[in-house]
Amino acid sequence: MQFVAFERAKQGTGASRRLRITGRAPGIVFGGDTTPVTIEVDHNALWHALKKEAFHASILDMELAGKVQKVLLRDVQYHPYKPQVLHVDFQRVDEKTRLHKKVPIHFVGEENSPAVKTDKCLVNHIVTEIEIECLAMQLPEFIEVDLSAAEKGATIHTGDLKLPAGVKIVTHGRKDITIATVVEPVEEVVAAPVVAAADDKKKGKGKK
Repeated sequence: MQFVAFERAKQGTGASRRLRITGRAPGIVFGGDTTPVTIEVDHNALWHALKKEAFHASILDMELAGKVQKVLLRDVQYHPYKPQVLHVDFQRVDEKTRLHKKVPIHFVGEENSPAVKTDKCLVNHIVTEIEIECLAMQLPEFIEVDLSAAEKGATIHTGDLKLPAGVKIVTHGRKDITIATVVEPVEEVVAAPVVAAADDKKKGKGKK
């Protein structure tokens, strides 16, 4: 994905507030061998881009001062109640940049699995994103979890995932993170209405 940014001359809280009034969002780009640069981007274009999953977990092409740089979205600050971006951070990356980044998990095939199709089980998605380590140019937009062979009672862990080349999962000391579990549906027990039971007692007393 590509977007256009402009160098921002004025800095400070007041300058950022005036910038937002004009329909721009303040930001910064840092990293690499170049000094950090304060930038501004079109707010509406940024707002719509942020709704796309790929904008959060893929290498972006940022056009700045006529040159295109490879960057990665690192942080976004939102207004507490207005639909407004207060600030955005990007990191410059190249083929040597090594990243720690959370990426989304896409679950596929569960509706065709024996657990769901035959045994009517439910699949609980325990986590929806996972932290990985890789070179910037190897960053996947998402990690796919294939549940098409899942059976009743199964538990899927990080060790079961098929990762792209060069990608490692960051567990922070935990042995094997649970990704999803397959559980049997809970049968509902319908209790007899209390009112009906009371009426039966009254009828029994009348017969005596």
